[in-house]
Amino acid sequence: MDLDIFEVLEKAAKQRTKAKKVEVLKQNESWPLKDVIRGSYDSTIKWDLPLGDPPYTASPAHMHPASLLREHKKFVYFVKGTRANKSIPKFKRERIFLEIIEGVHPSDAKHVIDMVNKRPIKNLTRPIIEEAFPGLLRDNL
Repeated sequence: MDLDIFEVLEKAAKQRTKAKKVEVLKQNESWPLKDVIRGSYDSTIKWDLPLGDPPYTASPAHMHPASLLREHKKFVYFVKGTRANKSIPKFKRERIFLEIIEGVHPSDAKHVIDMVNKRPIKNLTRPIIEEAFPGLLRDNL
């Protein structure tokens, strides 16, 4: 069974060595995981959403109706400059964002909010990410 994104990130963060963190990320590689990581660290991705923590009602941790394993496909609406972003009005873009964070596990919602605010993921550094997923971060910092 696939782990939720927050479970993979927590598992990786708990590892004590860089090699173990890289191993956990590689073992659980998925596009949703890479989307959250890239969205958090890659400076070439500009989010077209208000900064800060939005007011929302988190779904219960034991009964969330959605998963980032599917919902990550909607991130394209939030990236400045994409065709999907330009095709919808601001209020609809923000509504889709709220639907995502209110529907997924509360810990995944926190990671999505942190991603939009470009907050780094706890205990995951750029070198760890670059070793686990070479070429994922395209800004070459």
